[in-house]
Amino acid sequence: MNADSIQTAAVIGAGTMGHGIAQVLAMAGIKTRLYDIDAAGIESALTKVAANLDKGVARGKVTDEAARAARAALSGTTDLEAAVDGVNVVIEAVPEIMPLKIELFGKFGEMLGPDVLLATNTSSLPIGEIAAAAKNPERVTGMHFFNPVHIMKLVEVVRTKDSSDEAIATSMDLARRLGKEPILVKDSPGFASSRLGLVIGLEAMRMVESGVASAEDIDKAMTLGYGFPMGPLKLTDLVGLDVRLSIAEYLAGELGEHFQPPAILRDKVAKGELGKKSGQGFYDWSE
Repeated sequence: MNADSIQTAAVIGAGTMGHGIAQVLAMAGIKTRLYDIDAAGIESALTKVAANLDKGVARGKVTDEAARAARAALSGTTDLEAAVDGVNVVIEAVPEIMPLKIELFGKFGEMLGPDVLLATNTSSLPIGEIAAAAKNPERVTGMHFFNPVHIMKLVEVVRTKDSSDEAIATSMDLARRLGKEPILVKDSPGFASSRLGLVIGLEAMRMVESGVASAEDIDKAMTLGYGFPMGPLKLTDLVGLDVRLSIAEYLAGELGEHFQPPAILRDKVAKGELGKKSGQGFYDWSE
């Protein structure tokens, strides 16, 4: 298989990452089915994709014709078997819960032939363990996209010990077809981006916790002083504090104490301050 021959795709999970991945697939002319167990979640996801396309048209980034074509290429379903029927590639973007991912890849192995590329969007979990649940684990890779998917250029393609050269080449080429810049990394805790980004994010949280500076000023230090496009605390709010806590706990167990989550992160998650999605994190998003 090669990326140019991919005509149909399924994205599993209609959350923040899933609907973004589905959007860029559809914009690349790939007929895309977005699956979720929650019908309301699918409806919300399709509404967000439509809003993103409308903004792109309004800003002159997307033509009317391209927006109409993307909408026509994208559909939603709560039927997993219907979602993956006849597709060339499946990209999983469900929550970072290992048993859930393993269960899904076990189902994919039963439902799909050996020539279908399977990719997971996990940002930190060991992909080799996920791939082992599927038949033909050599066709499984990581394709870690970044939020917001339709804007961010990076895709981390992750190779497991079993990933075939063909699967890696197809994943890299597919990322390029979607207008992204892929990097290739080994299946290791946190890969490259999560491992580096989390270290900076956790240290920024500790600085807020100890009163070094406000969240806004710490972010300014990194955007104005180091050229970051977004400060680490605002990025944490967009990713979700609960997601960052989960990744930090995993990496602390795998890589050591410097990934231990600070008390301020645990406290905010316990209070339901999860970032933009809850209206409050290190910033106030309620307005």
